[in-house]
Amino acid sequence: MNFLMVAVGGAIGASLRYLTVVWAARAFGSGFPAGTMVVNVAGSFAMGVLAVLLMERFSGAWGRYAPFLLTGVLGGFTTFSAYSLDALYLLERGRHAAAALYIGGSVVASIGALWAGLTLARSIWSA
Repeated sequence: MNFLMVAVGGAIGASLRYLTVVWAARAFGSGFPAGTMVVNVAGSFAMGVLAVLLMERFSGAWGRYAPFLLTGVLGGFTTFSAYSLDALYLLERGRHAAAALYIGGSVVASIGALWAGLTLARSIWSA
């Protein structure tokens, strides 16, 4: 059953990733991989919120919902492999400043978003 939950969640997450990347390309242009960066930051934020809910707020929820939500939906939504490819693409084309901004910005913003998600969820659902 967990395998099916991960598969369905992954399909949902990948579809949401596709829609987000298309939206970002239209909104910001295609010269910078903004869509991948938006997906990674948003996914990190959502991971923080869901981690608090599943691990700290709802007893037994981790085992029931983590395969679908965290592994499936967020695993399909976030795009670290695409992030790596985009970073290398920028580097190979000599766009070193853009690559540094993208690599550093993605990591710092994603960790910050995860922290923000944890903090927000804990403040809303504090015991």
